[in-house]
Amino acid sequence: MAQTAGVKPMTIAGRVASERERCIGMTDAERAWRKQWLQDQVLASNEPVHVEEYWRERTNPIRRLYRKPLDVLYNKLAPVLGQQRAADYRYIAGKIGLFTVGVLCIHYYFKYHGNDWTKKGGWRITKTKPMVLPGQPGFPFKSERSKDSDYADRGFSKSVFTK
Repeated sequence: MAQTAGVKPMTIAGRVASERERCIGMTDAERAWRKQWLQDQVLASNEPVHVEEYWRERTNPIRRLYRKPLDVLYNKLAPVLGQQRAADYRYIAGKIGLFTVGVLCIHYYFKYHGNDWTKKGGWRITKTKPMVLPGQPGFPFKSERSKDSDYADRGFSKSVFTK
């Protein structure tokens, strides 16, 4: 959904937002309004204000749960390193954590759910024949498979049934 929920955004600066309009001429009321508008653009020293209850109402419990460990780390590092550097470390630690979980999930899948003779599904990993040209060591290429029954084996020859 768009940030304005489908309604065209409207500027609150009014007609005097552009310099050309201000040069044409402004009334005293417009000058006072513009002066107040410029003063309102200056942030106070304590802004932006983080209101915990507002943040809690706007975020769902699952998001708060998975963000909690890094929030604790951020809150411990912020007084020591500063707000921005602690936020950078929190961001980097989160990305490294997601990358690590992804690598571990891929490793688990290929270790325990690969394609072999016991199941129909799973990704089959095959090695292609290496390119060995005349004059290179190992020419002519000889396969590691010793007999014809080794070609569509899919791990069956290593099972307990063939012993």
